[in-house]
Formats: sequence, C-alpha cells, structure tokens
Amino acid sequence: MTTAVRGDAWEARPGAEDRRPGAGGEAYGEYHALLARQDAMRLRQRLLSPGRAAAAATAPAPAAGAVPGPRDQETIRRYLPLVTPFGELIEHLYRAMFEQHPYLRGLFPGSMEFQRAHLERAFWFLIENLDRPDEVAAFCGRLGRDHRKLGVRPAHFAVFEAALAEGLRRGAGPGWVPELEEAWLRMVRFAVDAMVAGAEGAVGEPVSWNATVTGHELRRPGLAVLRVRTAEPFPYEAGQYASVESPALPHAWRPYSIARAPRPDGELEFHVRRTGPGGLSDVLVNRTRPGDALRLGPARGTAVLDGDPARDVLLVAGGTGWATAKALVEELAARRPAGRTAHLFLCARALDDLYDTAAVAELERGRPWLRVVPVVDGRPGDPAAGSPAEAVARHGDWSGHVAYVSGPPAMVASVVDRLAAAGVPAERLRHDPVDGPVPLAPRPVPVLA
Repeated sequence: MTTAVRGDAWEARPGAEDRRPGAGGEAYGEYHALLARQDAMRLRQRLLSPGRAAAAATAPAPAAGAVPGPRDQETIRRYLPLVTPFGELIEHLYRAMFEQHPYLRGLFPGSMEFQRAHLERAFWFLIENLDRPDEVAAFCGRLGRDHRKLGVRPAHFAVFEAALAEGLRRGAGPGWVPELEEAWLRMVRFAVDAMVAGAEGAVGEPVSWNATVTGHELRRPGLAVLRVRTAEPFPYEAGQYASVESPALPHAWRPYSIARAPRPDGELEFHVRRTGPGGLSDVLVNRTRPGDALRLGPARGTAVLDGDPARDVLLVAGGTGWATAKALVEELAARRPAGRTAHLFLCARALDDLYDTAAVAELERGRPWLRVVPVVDGRPGDPAAGSPAEAVARHGDWSGHVAYVSGPPAMVASVVDRLAAAGVPAERLRHDPVDGPVPLAPRPVPVLA
C-alpha cells in the first residue's frame, strides 16, 4: 500500500526533491537494475524448482484465517469519525514512516498529491468491500504486481503497517482504542498478503519496458498525442491501459489508455491532457520530444473485447477517453462478426475539445456498421446536446449491447449508472479507471453509531 500520500513536510523544504535518494538518473537506474537482477535470480530459482514455481504461479489468496470478518468491518466503520477525513491520517502515516526510515522517501515522487488521493481511495475500497474478500484479494493482487515497478518489496509493507499503526494513534488521539487498531491492521495485512502473492506470481513478467518516443503532436494547447515503440515486444489488448514514467520525473507513474489496437510494427499511442504544472502530464505534453526515453508498466485493464464479440457494441467516450474507444473500434474493424453494429458517442464540453476528428472520420469511412454520435454540451438545437448520460439514454435501448465507457470518472459513473438503470446487465458494462488502478470512488460507507 505504498501508493500513497502527501509529503507536505518534505515538499516545504527547499531542495528536498534534489536530495531524495534515487532521484538522480544514475542512482535511479542502478537501483532498478539491482531489482531486475534480484527478480531474475528468483525466477531462475523457480525454474529450477518446478513444484514451487507451479504453486507460486497460482498466486493464492491469503489464508482463510487471515481474512478479516464482518466484526472488523463494523469496528472500522464505527470509529471512522476518529480518522476521517483520511488526509490527516495519511499525513501522520507518512511522517511516521519517513521519520523512522528516511531512505524510503526515495521510492516516492517529489510531489505526492496523486499518491495521497490514490491511497485514500484504496482505504475506502477496502472498507467498503471487506465483506467480499475474494474481490479484495483479486484487486490487491493486481496492485501488488503493479507495485513491482516502483521498487516495493515485502519488507516495505511491514514498515507501512507499523507506520499505519502509529498514524492511527496520532490521528485518533484520546479516542484511540486497541480494537480500532487491531481491525485496521487485520484489514491491511490481508490486503498486503494479497499484494505480495500477486507480486510473487508475476515474477516471470517484466517489471517495465523501455520505450522511445517516435512521434509527438500537440493537438491543442495542453493536449498531446504521443507515439512510442518499446525495445521488446509489449503485450496488450485493445481497451487496456499502461502506466508511463519519464526519466525527467522519476517515480511519477501515471496510467494512460493505449489508443491503438496491437499492430505489426509494435508502435503504441497515448493521448495526454495536461492536468497541471510540474507533473508527469506537463512533462509529456510540453517537455517530451521524439527520441526521448520513457518506461511503460505492464498493460492492465479489463475493458477489452470478448473472445467472440457476438453482441452489438456501445462505446461512450469523453475527453481523452477517446483513446480507449479508438483502440476498440480498430479491433472491431479487424474481427467484427458479420451483421454486428457499433454506436460511438463521442462526448466533449465544447466543439474544440474534439481533438482527433481526422482519426474519427477515417475510422468511420467505409464502415456502415459504425455510427458516430457527437455529444457537445451547450449547443442549442443539437439533438445530441446535453450530458453524455442523457444523450445515450435518449438514443435507444441498449439492454442487448455490450457497453464500453471511458473518460473522466464523473462521466463514467453517470453513464454506467444510467445504463444499469436502463437494463444493461453489470457483466456487460465495461470500464476501467484511467486515473489510477483503484476503482472509481465508492458509494458512501455508513458510519455505525
């Protein structure tokens, strides 16, 4: 669970980022080279011990005795007022961690706003889903595989657990009671066990891929389309996303949808909108050029086409969520069953936000099975104007379709809710969080009196 949170005390110090261990390119490269050698040695040991390798490949969930029970969920909810909002708890947690182990600061980016929000969402996800241990174990297993690229090892999780206990004590203050800490630690230990199992099960999978930027187009101020090629083949499916890192901002990994279906030349495409100054999106949009190096994490995500796409398809894309839809349409063009159709609702706040119209027109040309419906807010007289959820609901009955929704989290949530209410079964509503591997913001968790 080290994908977390804000280090205000660190950011306030002049030059703190420059002094972080591993922040320099040379030390950074040496550290990850060491991790790669360690993984190679572990993989060799497994190959020499087939029985152990087979057992590890299954990445088992934590033992039944380690699964937190309903009482833990009830206890955590009862004491939520002592530790929420989570911002203060997370600040205490990281202050305690870095006080005891200053070297760990080098595993984190200079600005930790993204990690702070990510950990807060992870806490809510665990609390809300603690009564569904299989779902939690599967989610945390994926998170553990992703954490390998950050240099996280099992020993770091133990440090995190101790820092969480200290953070709970500091955050709860005089209201702290042993059962509060015990319930939280059981929840976190279960999540950590699943993360370690996920990381161990993926030991034969590359941690990351070195990539070179082959193209960079500024489509509008603050929005760029990047094309990259990896040094080694990069396996993925249309509809998936990958985390991206730049040497110009070490440790700041961000997920971006892959905007192309797999192709023979192996070239990938990412659509990046600048979200603010100084972050990775700023680096990728304004400070990246052809020939620059990047690193990619393994492809993730489940918003992919079925092995046999036998149903009609509905795609709803907003903003740079068009990248996901673009890859899916390309894949549909290659293997769509005869007679099947696709509707694409391309959503934007203003007409100028439709930044890739040439590609849309090219995909639509000569494909009568594909219908594109632009949805632009605030255009009087346009029958498609209005919110994406309203526009989609107005245009027909989608209960027989497989729906793919991509874009800003609020838009995805509203469209998914509207389609579910209109009768589209949950198993045919496909979407992935593109602002992080933690699921979309949860429903409110009741605080028990």
